Amino acid sequence: MKVKQSGSLLVLLLSLGTANSFAEPIEDPCGGASALLALANRPTIADSACVVPFEKGVFEFGVQYQNLKGRGQGINLPEAELRLGLPAKTELSILLPNYTHQNQTPRAGFSPTIIGLKHEVGYTQKWLGSVEGLVILPSASSAYGSDALGGMVNGILEYSINSSLSVTFMLGVSTQTEPYSSGGQRFNSVNPDLVLAWQLNDKFQTFGEVYGQTKAGPRTGAAFNADAGLQYLLTQNLEADLELGQRISGQLGQFSNYVGAGMSWLF
Repeated sequence: MKVKQSGSLLVLLLSLGTANSFAEPIEDPCGGASALLALANRPTIADSACVVPFEKGVFEFGVQYQNLKGRGQGINLPEAELRLGLPAKTELSILLPNYTHQNQTPRAGFSPTIIGLKHEVGYTQKWLGSVEGLVILPSASSAYGSDALGGMVNGILEYSINSSLSVTFMLGVSTQTEPYSSGGQRFNSVNPDLVLAWQLNDKFQTFGEVYGQTKAGPRTGAAFNADAGLQYLLTQNLEADLELGQRISGQLGQFSNYVGAGMSWLF
């Protein structure tokens, strides 16, 4: 887990690329000693507007403990994603299958593999923009997988309010299918996501996020969740994070709330 808004977002992204081509040199917002705080996708649902530098990689992983709707509990891991820097400010990402185990039906299974490409359009003193395409492979278990091929296109914009505060807005459109055991029906959705991040110093950053989908399934309507957490740089190439998530409305994720932890490694 977006039509008039999507067009406006694309125009702004294209203008960023044009501005960056003719402007005076500007410090790379995705570089420096705190680069991994800007590069890491986790633990937010929104992806970073930054791309992994050419010939570099980022490996991310984590775990969530969830309180489910209906008084159940569940755990999912390893939330693993491999991201590789390609030429021309582009990255390849592979979101590996995630294992879920819970004490209510369906009890266990794996999520599908997702492969994506992200391209940085450009940046100014205040703005950073990128576009991303993801393919959801028909794979994984009958209760947690994807019955058929799916996909998603996202536009990602980051705005720096000042040297410490930034806002990231991701707007996407998606088409996907529910798991085989649930019927495998296809549904389409517009997916907005807003993140406010506050970097306290070179090593420590906090964030709050609200995200949702106009359809959480073929027979369900809109759904929204929120999360908040912190990120800490153990070293320049190793990040650790903690997060709390809460359902706002609808049935996106099937949880009431959760706590999670993870790490990102820049290599």
